[in-house]
Amino acid sequence: MTSRNAASARTAAGRSVPARLYGIDAARGLALLGMMATHLLPTFESNADLTPTWIGLTFSGRAAALFAVLAGVGLALSTGKHKPLDGSDLSAARRGVALRALVIAAVGLSLGGLEVNLAIILVHYAVLFLCVLPFLGMQLKQLLGWAAGWILASPVLAYLLRPWLLAADPPLRLGHNPSWEDLATPTRLLADLFFTGYYPVFQWLSYLLVGLVVGRLMLNKRLVPWVLLIGGIIVAFLSKALGTAAMESWGGRAALERLLDSPGYPLHNVLQVNLTGIPQEGSWWWLASAAPHSATPLDLLHTSAVAAAVIGAFLLLGRLAEWVALDLLLPLRGAGAMTLTLYSVHVWVVSGFYLKPLPAGWTEDAMYFAQAASAVVVGIVFVLLKWRGPLEWLGHAANQVGRGGAKAIR
Repeated sequence: MTSRNAASARTAAGRSVPARLYGIDAARGLALLGMMATHLLPTFESNADLTPTWIGLTFSGRAAALFAVLAGVGLALSTGKHKPLDGSDLSAARRGVALRALVIAAVGLSLGGLEVNLAIILVHYAVLFLCVLPFLGMQLKQLLGWAAGWILASPVLAYLLRPWLLAADPPLRLGHNPSWEDLATPTRLLADLFFTGYYPVFQWLSYLLVGLVVGRLMLNKRLVPWVLLIGGIIVAFLSKALGTAAMESWGGRAALERLLDSPGYPLHNVLQVNLTGIPQEGSWWWLASAAPHSATPLDLLHTSAVAAAVIGAFLLLGRLAEWVALDLLLPLRGAGAMTLTLYSVHVWVVSGFYLKPLPAGWTEDAMYFAQAASAVVVGIVFVLLKWRGPLEWLGHAANQVGRGGAKAIR
C-alpha cells in the first residue's frame, strides 16, 4: 500500500469513528477491571502490619474515582460536548439523565439485597447523576470554579456534619449496601448516601464536576489529551506528595495515632490503601491526608488528576489506533461500553461465593482473571455486533423517554 493510500485508509477509519470517543469507553473499561480487582484480590497482605499489595496501591480509590469522573465526561458529551445545551433542549436532556439515573438506582437497590463483601457503587452513582443536573447547563469556566470549590469545601463541611449524623440514636449509617428495604428509613438512607457511607455523594460530586470540565474540553484537539495526561500526572504527584509530607514529615500521622490510642496499629499502611472504617473525627489532621477513600481535598484532587491522566492517555491511544488503522482499544472499549451490565453480573457472581470456599483448584487470582477475561470477551462480542448491553438498553430507553423521543429507542 502506498503512503497516499495508507493515509486515505486512516482518514476513512477516522471518519468511521462515532462521535462517542473510543478512548472514553476504553478508560471506563479499565475502571471496571480495576474495581473488580479491588473486589476479588487482596488489597492488604494477611499479616499484622497490613502490608499493602500492589492491587491496593494501584487501584484502591483510583478505579472508583475514574469511574465517577467518566460519568461526568459522558454527561458532558451527551449534553452538548464543549458547548452545553440550553432552553428546552437542556430541560429534555436533564429529564433523560434523571430517568436513566432511576434505572441505575433500581439496579443498585436490587443488587443491594445480595450478600456480598464489597461496596456496591450503583445507588450512589445514580444519586450523583441527579445531583449534577443543575450543572449541566454551565459553561467551562463556571464548571472549573465549582469543581475547584467543591474539592476544597465539601470535605470540610462533611467533616463537620459527619460526627453529628453518627451521634444520632440510632446512628444515621446503614453499615450495608443500600437496598429496597432501606427506602422505609429515608433519613438514614440519605445520610448514608451523602455523608456516612462508603461513597459519600456530597464529596464525590467533585468527580462528576471534574468529569464535566474534561468533557467540555475540545477532546478532539491535538493538545488537549497531552494537557490531560501531563497535567494530570503533575497534579497527582504533587497532591500525593503534599499528603505524604503532612502525614510523615509535619506530624500528622503521629497526631492521628495518638488520637486513635491503639498502639501498634499500622496507620501508615492503612493510609496508603483505604481509610474506610476509621472514624475521621477529632482532629483536623484527617483532612490533610491523601489516603484513598478518605474523600479529603488532597484525595479528591489526586484521584481526579489520575483520572484525567488516564483519560488523556487513552485518547492518545485512540489517535494512535486511528493512525495505524488498528482498533487497539477494542478489548477495553467493548467492556467499557456496557459497564452497568458487566458490573452487575460481577456483583451477582461474587454473591454466589459469599462465605463459601472457592471451587476446588480455584484461587482468588484465577477467579479475577476468569471474570475479567469474560468481561473483555463479552464486551468485544457486543461491540462488534453493535449491540447495547441489556441494562444499557434500559438506561438508553429511559433517557430517550425523558427527552421525549420514545420512538428513537432501539
